[in-house]
Amino acid sequence: MAIEVFVADEQNDQPVDTMRWVRLAELVLLEEGVPGDAELSMLFVDEAAMTDLNKRFLGKDSPTDVLAFPIDEEPVEGGRSPDSGGTGPGDTSEPSDMPTVLGDVVICPSVAHRNAPEHAGTYDDEVALLIVHGLLHLLGMDHTDDDEAEAMEEREQALLTKFHRPPQPAPASAPEPAPAAPPEAVASSPESPAGGEAPPAAPDS
Repeated sequence: MAIEVFVADEQNDQPVDTMRWVRLAELVLLEEGVPGDAELSMLFVDEAAMTDLNKRFLGKDSPTDVLAFPIDEEPVEGGRSPDSGGTGPGDTSEPSDMPTVLGDVVICPSVAHRNAPEHAGTYDDEVALLIVHGLLHLLGMDHTDDDEAEAMEEREQALLTKFHRPPQPAPASAPEPAPAAPPEAVASSPESPAGGEAPPAAPDS
């Protein structure tokens, strides 16, 4: 099985560690059992570009944090705030042309950065969440009702726990005790022999 993730960072608002997020996407797709060869595109765009996509495909004149564009499907709600998705902005192919292409995940880092404190916590946690969220949409998950939303959120958290969150640091260990003094230093004293034997007891009177 070969999974290829193509990534492009087309914005300058926030730093994007593209190789880190490519690896996360690969691990998630493998974990979800994507069969055979598969291709995925991830795009990081600014708010103007995201607003344009959101307006063109979902009719919403505002930026969102993530858009998921499954290949050859009609637009569906797919992001998080607001959620959005649909056929990819550059897709003009027929199903038979590229049967292994999963679709596009488009993320707006500046919106992710703004939303992070109320969502995932840190900026990196938010980007990771948006990537996993978008991938699950490409693989058919949705959140149109409460049961679907709960199942999707549980799967997101399981994948993030396994592949994104670093292991907790081990508790700080107590300082090692100072090494014991050599036996002769302990036993020797001006009143005792160097060999460590105690001086003979005074005879009873």
